[in-house]
Amino acid sequence: MSETLENWINSKKLNLHEMQMLKKEIVEDFIHSAWGVIFPGFSDEIVDKNTYFELKLNALKKNLALLLQSIEQLLKLPLDKELLVEQFVEGLPQIDALLQTDLSAIFDGDPAANTKTEIILCYPGLYAIFIYRIAHQLFLLDIPLLPRVLSEEAHNKTGIDIHPGAEIGHHFFIDHGTGIVIGETTIIGNYVKIYQGVTLGALSLRDGHSLQGKKRHPTILDHVTIYSEASIFGGETIIGPNITIGSNAFITKSVPENRNLDKNKKL
Repeated sequence: MSETLENWINSKKLNLHEMQMLKKEIVEDFIHSAWGVIFPGFSDEIVDKNTYFELKLNALKKNLALLLQSIEQLLKLPLDKELLVEQFVEGLPQIDALLQTDLSAIFDGDPAANTKTEIILCYPGLYAIFIYRIAHQLFLLDIPLLPRVLSEEAHNKTGIDIHPGAEIGHHFFIDHGTGIVIGETTIIGNYVKIYQGVTLGALSLRDGHSLQGKKRHPTILDHVTIYSEASIFGGETIIGPNITIGSNAFITKSVPENRNLDKNKKL
């Protein structure tokens, strides 16, 4: 063994005692318990209606506390775990209310949906929005790392990539969804419908990390529909209300209200 290789191995060994694990099973348990709180009985059997919700809520609190403890150790960053768990739970009614509007938007907007139960059990778009709503609440509480971990869980399962920092209004409808990308500083209004392959992204990122905190992604106002594979870029780009964006459109400039874009038109 060369001296260079030996030194490298020893340097890695020195850091092993400091390493902690953000256990995947606890992340999954947290998501599962959150789903059970928002959509009771859709992921597991309700044995006792009088205790089901309390058990799920207690599991949610426990799993979140465990995740916060792991993050605290990983990042060597003190967290007020008890307060953060309490604040997150206090936000659950608002998360639930928003998700019910999203569920209604999908049901009202998709003739292929026979029941809301079918949407809850089968639609990846609703699942991705659910994870986003949960992760966004954690993001607003300034909890590090965990919101991104959750968003990547949704990304892996659905192919839908929504940064937890994005701001998304009520009655949000993702149809099909595979390949959708929504960047961190995106703002989306109410009653917006997005199809598969849509990108709401940033323009050239040559300045890299120095752009952190700056508006890099577009703003989509109310009642906008964006068809498949359309790409909208830039922090100063605003899509006005009541706009329909055609498939494969490539947009880097703002679009005023009530203007339709044809397929393959560039702005």
